[in-house]
Amino acid sequence: MTSLHTALEEQPSRPLTRSDYKTLSLSALGGALEFYDFIIFVFFAAVVGKLFFPPDMPEWLRLMQTFGIFAAGYLARPLGGIVMAHFGDLLGRKKMFTLSIFMMAVPTLIMGLLPTYAQIGLWAPILLLLMRVIQGAAIGGEVPGAWVFVSEHVPARNTGYACGTLTAGLTSGILLGSLVATVINTIYSSSEVADYAWRIPFLLGGVFGLFSVYLRRWLHETPVFAELQQRKALAEEVPLRAVLRDHRGAIVLSMLLTWLLSAGIIVVILMTPTILQTIYAVPATVSLQANSLAIVLLSLGCIGAGMLADRFGAGRVFIGGSLALLVSSWTFYHTLPTHPELLYPMYALTGLCVGIVGAVPYVMVRAFPPVVRFSGLSFSYNMAYAIFGGLTPMVVTYLLKFSPMGPAYYVAGICTIGLLVGIYLLATKR
Repeated sequence: MTSLHTALEEQPSRPLTRSDYKTLSLSALGGALEFYDFIIFVFFAAVVGKLFFPPDMPEWLRLMQTFGIFAAGYLARPLGGIVMAHFGDLLGRKKMFTLSIFMMAVPTLIMGLLPTYAQIGLWAPILLLLMRVIQGAAIGGEVPGAWVFVSEHVPARNTGYACGTLTAGLTSGILLGSLVATVINTIYSSSEVADYAWRIPFLLGGVFGLFSVYLRRWLHETPVFAELQQRKALAEEVPLRAVLRDHRGAIVLSMLLTWLLSAGIIVVILMTPTILQTIYAVPATVSLQANSLAIVLLSLGCIGAGMLADRFGAGRVFIGGSLALLVSSWTFYHTLPTHPELLYPMYALTGLCVGIVGAVPYVMVRAFPPVVRFSGLSFSYNMAYAIFGGLTPMVVTYLLKFSPMGPAYYVAGICTIGLLVGIYLLATKR
């Protein structure tokens, strides 16, 4: 199996072709639309919390309950990711890459039609929770599958660029959500948003999902998987069993990197607009505009981090990137109460530094051999996201009870882990 792994990895060096760029573009665009469906919830967390929970709840408890339902989507990721990865390693990457879209579009559409607490009582948050669980299962297969798909289409020397571009596509889905939320909050008054306008982004998401399915029709199976099929070298046992038995070090490394990725995205990008509105009384339109700027820089940072990993190795990228994210995020949250005029530039700079996450899949896809790559990456990524991504919103919300610097404390801790991982990667020349 080692010789096969080597043969598949050491493909002839070649420049990126028009076909490669087409695959990257369609994969990134489809991923952006699907990720929009998954995260649009967080941009309306404050409104949804008031509509789907009892009105007499304390504000901090309602916020924690709402982010708890958001976190439920992450807790559902492992099951969906493991099942899709299993069949992705046995039946093909493309089939699972398309299936995940269907599982995302339908619950997003339903969420836009759900009755509120005032209409059906406790059934409202229960149904909302169910839809988030289905969404979580879908995204659990989408993200790892997308990274594997694009990395196996391009030459090995461009793995970082491909994965960084795909990650930029996913973060663009967050940008799309932020822009839609900005438009909704600009066009409609607060009472109109609470009455009916909050539903519009979810209904749009259903349409985006169907469009993503159409886009994926134009993609082809990866050359790496096709060669595995031709050589009849597909996994002879359950792929996950081989991963757990033979690749434990790769699992630990991938889980730590996923923790870094989840902290950067969830805290700095997804939670901060709501924090700005509830803690610092920043108007919704201002917080979302600043967030959109940060996501643009994040997307550019993802591509840059991937390209730097191709050129200089992941170790140096994580050492420099972790230090930059620590300093920028600490400064950003520290200056919010005293220098509100720095909101836009500091948020943009912090978003750029979060772009270090673009180098995470570069390490993860190289950590597992092709025959079990989808299963290994999916298990590690989704288990880590279920644990760290699921708990992060609640931990940060709890820290906010004691200090408005709570998000900065959490990000600083995670940057320390990123720095240590970078030192390890540099020492082992990975």
